[in-house]
Amino acid sequence: ADSALADWDPGRTPHMIPRTSNAQRAALGNLRIETSGGCVTVDDVFASSRTIIVAGKGGVGKTTVSAALACAAARRGLRVLFVELDGKPIPAELTSGDGHITTMSLTAGDALVDYLEHHGLGRLAKRFASTGILDVIAAAAPGLDDLLVLGRIKALDRASDHDLIVVDGPAAGHALTFLRVAHGIRGGIRSGLIATQAAEVGEFLADHARCSVVMVTLPATTPVTETVDTALAIEDEIGIALGPIVVNRVLPDDDTTGETCTSEALRRSVEFYRSRRQLQLESIETLQTLLPLSRITLPEVDSPNVIESLTTTLLENETR
Repeated sequence: ADSALADWDPGRTPHMIPRTSNAQRAALGNLRIETSGGCVTVDDVFASSRTIIVAGKGGVGKTTVSAALACAAARRGLRVLFVELDGKPIPAELTSGDGHITTMSLTAGDALVDYLEHHGLGRLAKRFASTGILDVIAAAAPGLDDLLVLGRIKALDRASDHDLIVVDGPAAGHALTFLRVAHGIRGGIRSGLIATQAAEVGEFLADHARCSVVMVTLPATTPVTETVDTALAIEDEIGIALGPIVVNRVLPDDDTTGETCTSEALRRSVEFYRSRRQLQLESIETLQTLLPLSRITLPEVDSPNVIESLTTTLLENETR
C-alpha cells in the first residue's frame, strides 16, 4: 500500500527541482519509480514553514486537504489559523474543535481595511466599509486585490499569534497570478507605499521559513500535468519553496483473489478497479519523475466524515 508521506527534505531550499527534457517526458510510458530516503512525519511539514499556502485546480479537494492539514496540526497542539480566500463556507470541522483552530475568511476589502488602519486611516476605512465600496477600490488596479490579500497574510505571519497558518489558496489557474503579483508590481512601481508593500510581500514569499506552497492534485494525467507546470513556474518564476505534493483520492490496494470472485460480474468489477488503480499508480510515477519532490498520498474516502478520515491518515502515517 502507498505510504502517506514520501521522501521530503523539510530543509530543502527553492529552485531544487531536477528538470527532465521533453524527450524524457515523452518516453516515460509505464516506468515504475521507487522512492527512498529518511523517515519524515507530517510534523516536519508543519515545522518547515509557519505559513502554508495550499493550491490546486478546482475539484481536486484543495479545501478538504487544507482543512485536514489544519486539524492535524491542531491535534499536535499547535495554534492554527485557517484562512479561506475563495469565499467558500469554512468547514464545520474547523469551528467545532477544542479551540486550537481560529478561522478567517479574507477578502481584498478586508485586507484594505487592515492596510488603511495600519497607516492611520482607520476612520476612513470604517466610512468606506459602511458603503460597501472597499472591494471595488481594492479591485480597481490590476493586481492590487491580490497584493492586499498577500500583505494581510504576511502581517498575520509576522504577528506570531499562531504556530501555523494554513491558507486555502486560490485554484491553480489563479494561483500563479496571485503569487506573481508582488514581482509584477515591483517591476512597474518603484516607490511609494504600494512598492514597499510589494517588496515586503516578495521577501515573505521567498523566505522558506515563513512561507511555502503545497500543491494538491489527483492521480490522473491532466491534473498531474497541470500540477507539474504550475509547480515549476512557482519555483522558477517566483522563487517560492514547494512543500510536498498532495496526491488526493488514491484508491487503496485491492487484496481480492480469484477464489473470492464468485460471479462474472464481480470479476469484471475487480478487474475494472485494478485497472483504475494501475492508471493512478502510473500517474503518480509520472508525477514523481517530472517533479521529484516528496508527496503525501491521501486515500479515496467514501464517508461523510472526509476531513476526519484524512486527518487521521496524516497523523498515523509516516514513510521513507
